[in-house]
Amino acid sequence: MLVAFSVAPSTSDASGGVHTAVAEAVRIVRACGLPNHTDSMFTTLEGEWDECMAVVKACCDYLATVSPRVSLVLKADIRPGFTGQLTAKVERVEAVLADGS
Repeated sequence: MLVAFSVAPSTSDASGGVHTAVAEAVRIVRACGLPNHTDSMFTTLEGEWDECMAVVKACCDYLATVSPRVSLVLKADIRPGFTGQLTAKVERVEAVLADGS
């Protein structure tokens, strides 16, 4: 499965940013060993249901230590039997664009 999620604390640093706390959540993701990708809006993980949800929970649990409230947005693509979709889905779109069709 692919799980795209965004997690953030409700409180921010003095500048109004949440990047320091979010960076720590991304550090948790990168240490988990699952294929992952982070962009400006979401982090996407690829793995089995329990693996992915454990990482999302760990990120939320960490943020709960620095903020009284945590925001989570989650989207999942549950497709048993498929792996490598973190990059393969994008490659299929890029192939169509390169073909000009």
